[in-house]
Amino acid sequence: MSSSEQQFDFILYGATSFVGQIMAEYLSGYTSEEYTWAMAGRSESKLQELKQRFNLNEIPHFVADASDELTLKALCAKTKAIVSTVGPYALYGETLVKVCAQSGTDYCDLTGEPQWIKQMLEKYEVDAKSSGARIVHCTGFDSIPSDLGVYKLQQTAIKQTSAPAKYIKMRVRKIKGAASGGTIASMLNVFKEVKENPELRKVLVNPYVLCPPNHPFKHRQKNHKGAQRDDSLGVWTMPFVMASINERVVHRSNALLDNQYGEDFLYDEAMTAKSGFQAWTFTLGLGAFMLAASLSPLRKLLAHYVLAKPGEGPTPEQQLNGMFDMRFYADMPNGNQLVVKVEGDRDPGYGSTAKMLAQAVLCLSKDIPHVKGGFWTPASALNEPLIKRLRDHAGVNIEVM
Repeated sequence: MSSSEQQFDFILYGATSFVGQIMAEYLSGYTSEEYTWAMAGRSESKLQELKQRFNLNEIPHFVADASDELTLKALCAKTKAIVSTVGPYALYGETLVKVCAQSGTDYCDLTGEPQWIKQMLEKYEVDAKSSGARIVHCTGFDSIPSDLGVYKLQQTAIKQTSAPAKYIKMRVRKIKGAASGGTIASMLNVFKEVKENPELRKVLVNPYVLCPPNHPFKHRQKNHKGAQRDDSLGVWTMPFVMASINERVVHRSNALLDNQYGEDFLYDEAMTAKSGFQAWTFTLGLGAFMLAASLSPLRKLLAHYVLAKPGEGPTPEQQLNGMFDMRFYADMPNGNQLVVKVEGDRDPGYGSTAKMLAQAVLCLSKDIPHVKGGFWTPASALNEPLIKRLRDHAGVNIEVM
């Protein structure tokens, strides 16, 4: 489409979702640059209510259902980029990705569903390359901190030693935040899909599942399934739920960056624990939850009576008091250890994610005209411009220690 038809730098689709509302509030006070935007969702009344609540009456809005292809096409004709918060994406996200990929409209989201991303790659990557659309999944807490943390460390390693680090491990040092109903619904839907299609297990356990078909990676990656003692850091570790998507995005970034991290690159993620008791207690609790979620009757009970429902999530106070501190470690051949710290000043999944998402779509629509059409990752497409944006405007700092 011609640029003269595009009225907006981006449209926030799913503005009345839990994360969409937080992002709308953030944008209501974000005046550090000139930009044009609009919001969209399926409910006129909820959109009007949102605009009044955050004094956004000057911001245009559009009613569009996630399954209405014609309406979504009309939406794409108005904008350079669309940012979607409508999950679970495996249930509601495909039509918008299809329309963006075929119309040449840039797109980003905050999905953490590797099985769905793989399907989108197989169906629409050729369309995106042909139309010029840049599709960037995982531009929230999963997987911007992991992807850009590894990118920052590897750029430093290459600059200092002329070679990338062969092995990087990420450890979540501190994290404070609560899960929303949307995230929980996405997790439960993955268990439901696996139950209906056991072949998906192979997809979910493959660390290279999102890499291009001709990738050269073969090394067996470490999988933190239980409590372990990390003697090199002097701490106990326990599984990190987001590792299942983050690790796959990092390996895809390596492939898209022409194997810049090396063909034998190793990467894994875990959380640190205060003691072995905490590590084992958390691991056993997580295992019990996953077992219950994999059984249909218990999954329904959890969804109806125990877990947060879509539209529910942490309070504004909880978001403000949340934070995360992630460390990336690599031992270099010269005997030095490189450490990169990624920290955020809000709860990771919502307060920080909304700000990361906003800066990601601004970066996508304004900062990277040289990037061609296709399915990208945060590190392979947005890298340095986004790192700067996050530091300056989103309370997320990525630095070499």
